[in-house]
Amino acid sequence: MATAVATARPGQVLADLLPASRVRDTALVLGGAGLVGIAAQIAVPVPGSPVPVTGQTFAALLVGTALGAGRGLAALVVYALAGLAGVPWFAQGGSGTSVSFGYILGMVLASAVVGALARRGADRSVLRMAGTMVLGEAIIYAIGVPYLALAADMSASAAIAAGLTPFLLGDALKAALAMGALPTAWKFLNR
Repeated sequence: MATAVATARPGQVLADLLPASRVRDTALVLGGAGLVGIAAQIAVPVPGSPVPVTGQTFAALLVGTALGAGRGLAALVVYALAGLAGVPWFAQGGSGTSVSFGYILGMVLASAVVGALARRGADRSVLRMAGTMVLGEAIIYAIGVPYLALAADMSASAAIAAGLTPFLLGDALKAALAMGALPTAWKFLNR
């Protein structure tokens, strides 16, 4: 017997459209952590930077937006703790701490912030989604770049050159994908 998907209401995120249960929430949190871990394996080394371009940030922001602040935060905490415990699902199969671990810490916070904004409808239009993604990326960099500077013993300008500047174009493309995907999902579901 098929279970009907709930009708969208204000104050909901996409995950809220599934029938509510603890099993649902657990599956969404674990699935969100897994999605970020899989996306982290899509990695391209950046010449002159110890940080690769990955699908990890896009997945973290997508998870936060689709699951909401609480479940999104939980998913990224599970991701971070499992990686610290040795699960090889950080960028390029890494685990534990590295010079890029600050970006993961930033993703934890960013997932909660974009999830809270999504609950207020930020994922329902292209323009609001653009602002949400830019804010999420800014949070990730605000934690990741200073961490990189400290962990790699770099100056602030060297950390910006190695850990921010090379990623701006890719992040703009990731934001464009999210700007199209999430509002389109809501339009489809609201038919």
